[in-house]
Amino acid sequence: MSWYEALESGELSIRPSVDAAKRFGVSIDRMSVSASAGTPLAEVLAAVERSTADVVVLRYPAREATWFAALSQGPRDALLADTVVYWALPAGKGRRPAPLAGFTAKLEPAVDDVLVDDVVADIFGDSGNHYCANPMFDRAVALAGRQEWARRRIRDAGAVVLRGPDRRVLALAAIDEQRSWTEIQLAGVVPAEQGRGRYGHLLSAIEDAATTRRFVVSTQAHQTGIQRIWARYGFEPVHNLVTVHLVAAT
Repeated sequence: MSWYEALESGELSIRPSVDAAKRFGVSIDRMSVSASAGTPLAEVLAAVERSTADVVVLRYPAREATWFAALSQGPRDALLADTVVYWALPAGKGRRPAPLAGFTAKLEPAVDDVLVDDVVADIFGDSGNHYCANPMFDRAVALAGRQEWARRRIRDAGAVVLRGPDRRVLALAAIDEQRSWTEIQLAGVVPAEQGRGRYGHLLSAIEDAATTRRFVVSTQAHQTGIQRIWARYGFEPVHNLVTVHLVAAT
């Protein structure tokens, strides 16, 4: 869920998830409540009731602690899928590491699709996402969906890539640059290079590649390792939201 949808849109957003429906073979609606929306629970419940999708993927601010109980009392089965944490950093405030001799880190306009698939599988293959909380959805299909999204995003906008002296890709990030912020949508270090400070160099390259006033990023709450890295670099947590899958009775 993008930074805009989570914090800035000011409304309840409802749309069919066409790509995910094709992958998983069931109809899916995505509903999201922005932190700035002030949407009442009654409106959310009414929107869920109107949906004819097999699964409603609902994301809402975690501060709404009473909502899950109300959702679980409805006609759909309610599955708590994950909690997502959003972090932000003002431009120029990152604690940048010293440059690495022989390494390059920059925005590359084109990255081979096969390479993207391999890197995404290596970095994110074991981490899962909210689909993995629902037995209706196959974990391998969920990973394939992430790879497809990464290929499409990077094909359109390029990627920030960290390469070693031998030109191997060590880390990769997809970014979305808006007028006032740059969202880091996908970022990671290949397993063989993790724990060696490479992520900080990737973040420095993202700062160099972007021109906005703020950098934003999100991850699942249980991914504490990457959040520690963000904190060391200078990011601060600003918001979290809950993901619930509402499954139609069979």
